Amino acid sequence: MSDVTAAAYFAARLAFETDVSDVHADLEAGVAGLVVVDARGAAAWERGRVPGALHLPASRVAAGAPALVDPAATVVTYCWGPACNGATRAALEFARLGYRVKEMLGGFEYWVREGLAYATDDGLVRPQVDGLTAPADATCGC
Repeated sequence: MSDVTAAAYFAARLAFETDVSDVHADLEAGVAGLVVVDARGAAAWERGRVPGALHLPASRVAAGAPALVDPAATVVTYCWGPACNGATRAALEFARLGYRVKEMLGGFEYWVREGLAYATDDGLVRPQVDGLTAPADATCGC
Protein backbone atom coordinates (compact mmCIF):
# COMPACT_ATOMS: atom_id res chain seq x y z
CA MET A 1 0.00 0.00 0.00
CA SER A 2 1.36 3.40 -0.91
CA ASP A 3 1.71 6.41 1.36
CA VAL A 4 -0.76 8.22 -0.92
CA THR A 5 -3.36 5.49 -0.43
CA ALA A 6 -2.90 5.54 3.33
CA ALA A 7 -3.12 9.34 3.44
CA ALA A 8 -6.33 9.29 1.38
CA TYR A 9 -7.82 6.64 3.65
CA PHE A 10 -7.08 8.54 6.87
CA ALA A 11 -8.21 11.87 5.39
CA ALA A 12 -11.51 10.25 4.41
CA ARG A 13 -11.97 8.86 7.91
CA LEU A 14 -11.45 12.30 9.43
CA ALA A 15 -13.95 13.76 6.96
CA PHE A 16 -16.67 11.34 8.07
CA GLU A 17 -15.88 10.57 11.71
CA THR A 18 -15.64 12.67 14.84
CA ASP A 19 -15.14 11.85 18.48
CA VAL A 20 -17.02 12.51 21.70
CA SER A 21 -14.65 15.25 22.82
CA ASP A 22 -14.95 17.18 19.55
CA VAL A 23 -18.74 16.89 19.49
CA HIS A 24 -18.90 18.13 23.09
CA ALA A 25 -16.63 21.07 22.25
CA ASP A 26 -18.75 21.96 19.20
CA LEU A 27 -21.96 21.83 21.24
CA GLU A 28 -20.41 23.97 24.00
CA ALA A 29 -19.25 26.48 21.39
CA GLY A 30 -22.72 26.61 19.82
CA VAL A 31 -21.50 25.67 16.35
CA ALA A 32 -24.25 26.78 13.98
CA GLY A 33 -26.03 24.17 11.90
CA LEU A 34 -24.89 21.18 13.98
CA VAL A 35 -27.55 18.54 14.61
CA VAL A 36 -26.66 15.58 16.82
CA VAL A 37 -28.85 12.55 16.15
CA ASP A 38 -29.37 9.67 18.57
CA ALA A 39 -29.97 6.62 16.37
CA ARG A 40 -30.96 4.28 19.23
CA GLY A 41 -34.41 2.98 20.07
CA ALA A 42 -36.90 4.51 22.50
CA ALA A 43 -35.81 2.55 25.60
CA ALA A 44 -32.19 3.58 25.14
CA TRP A 45 -33.18 7.21 24.53
CA GLU A 46 -35.16 7.24 27.76
CA ARG A 47 -32.13 6.01 29.77
CA GLY A 48 -30.10 9.03 28.66
CA ARG A 49 -28.88 10.97 25.65
CA VAL A 50 -26.51 13.69 24.55
CA PRO A 51 -28.03 17.02 25.63
CA GLY A 52 -29.82 18.65 22.72
CA ALA A 53 -29.76 15.53 20.55
CA LEU A 54 -32.61 14.71 18.21
CA HIS A 55 -34.09 11.22 18.60
CA LEU A 56 -34.30 9.55 15.20
CA PRO A 57 -33.66 5.80 15.24
CA ALA A 58 -31.59 4.54 12.32
CA SER A 59 -34.55 2.61 10.90
CA ARG A 60 -36.58 5.83 10.63
CA VAL A 61 -33.97 8.23 9.20
CA ALA A 62 -35.01 7.89 5.55
CA ALA A 63 -38.66 8.64 6.34
CA GLY A 64 -38.19 11.14 9.16
CA ALA A 65 -35.13 13.22 8.40
CA PRO A 66 -36.55 15.44 5.66
CA ALA A 67 -39.26 16.77 8.01
CA LEU A 68 -37.00 17.08 11.06
CA VAL A 69 -33.51 18.09 9.90
CA ASP A 70 -32.54 21.12 7.84
CA PRO A 71 -30.79 19.92 4.66
CA ALA A 72 -28.09 22.54 5.26
CA ALA A 73 -27.24 21.04 8.68
CA THR A 74 -24.15 19.06 9.52
CA VAL A 75 -25.45 15.89 11.14
CA VAL A 76 -23.53 13.84 13.71
CA THR A 77 -24.98 10.40 14.43
CA TYR A 78 -24.38 8.22 17.45
CA CYS A 79 -25.62 4.94 18.87
CA TRP A 80 -24.69 2.90 21.99
CA GLY A 81 -20.96 2.51 21.52
CA PRO A 82 -18.11 1.11 19.46
CA ALA A 83 -19.65 -2.37 19.26
CA CYS A 84 -22.85 -1.04 17.66
CA ASN A 85 -23.23 -0.03 14.04
CA GLY A 86 -26.51 1.86 14.40
CA ALA A 87 -24.75 5.21 14.03
CA THR A 88 -23.12 3.96 10.84
CA ARG A 89 -26.47 2.84 9.43
CA ALA A 90 -28.04 6.18 10.36
CA ALA A 91 -25.12 8.10 8.82
CA LEU A 92 -25.50 6.08 5.62
CA GLU A 93 -29.19 7.00 5.40
CA PHE A 94 -28.43 10.69 5.98
CA ALA A 95 -25.71 10.54 3.30
CA ARG A 96 -28.14 8.91 0.85
CA LEU A 97 -30.49 11.85 1.49
CA GLY A 98 -27.69 14.30 0.64
CA TYR A 99 -26.81 15.51 4.16
CA ARG A 100 -23.30 16.34 5.36
CA VAL A 101 -22.86 13.71 8.03
CA LYS A 102 -20.31 12.33 10.47
CA GLU A 103 -20.41 9.43 12.86
CA MET A 104 -19.47 10.03 16.51
CA LEU A 105 -16.91 7.39 17.47
CA GLY A 106 -17.49 5.81 20.85
CA GLY A 107 -21.20 6.61 20.87
CA PHE A 108 -23.18 7.25 24.01
CA GLU A 109 -21.01 4.80 25.96
CA TYR A 110 -17.92 6.98 25.61
CA TRP A 111 -19.91 10.17 26.16
CA VAL A 112 -20.76 8.79 29.59
CA ARG A 113 -17.34 7.21 30.23
CA GLU A 114 -15.65 10.56 29.61
CA GLY A 115 -17.82 12.05 32.35
CA LEU A 116 -19.86 14.33 30.11
CA ALA A 117 -23.31 15.33 31.31
CA TYR A 118 -26.17 13.53 29.67
CA ALA A 119 -29.87 14.33 29.58
CA THR A 120 -32.77 12.33 30.98
CA ASP A 121 -36.42 13.21 31.35
CA ASP A 122 -35.58 14.18 34.96
CA GLY A 123 -32.72 16.53 34.02
CA LEU A 124 -28.96 16.37 33.52
CA VAL A 125 -26.80 13.63 35.01
CA ARG A 126 -23.05 14.10 35.52
CA PRO A 127 -21.39 10.67 35.60
CA GLN A 128 -17.98 9.95 37.06
CA VAL A 129 -15.08 9.88 34.62
CA ASP A 130 -13.84 6.41 33.73
CA GLY A 131 -10.08 6.62 34.34
CA LEU A 132 -9.38 4.25 31.45
CA THR A 133 -10.92 6.60 28.89
CA ALA A 134 -10.21 10.01 30.36
CA PRO A 135 -7.50 9.82 33.04
CA ALA A 136 -7.56 12.72 35.46
CA ASP A 137 -3.77 13.00 35.51
CA ALA A 138 -3.17 12.93 31.74
CA THR A 139 -4.56 14.37 28.54
CA CYS A 140 -4.80 12.73 25.18
CA GLY A 141 -2.76 15.51 23.61
CA CYS A 142 -4.11 14.85 20.17
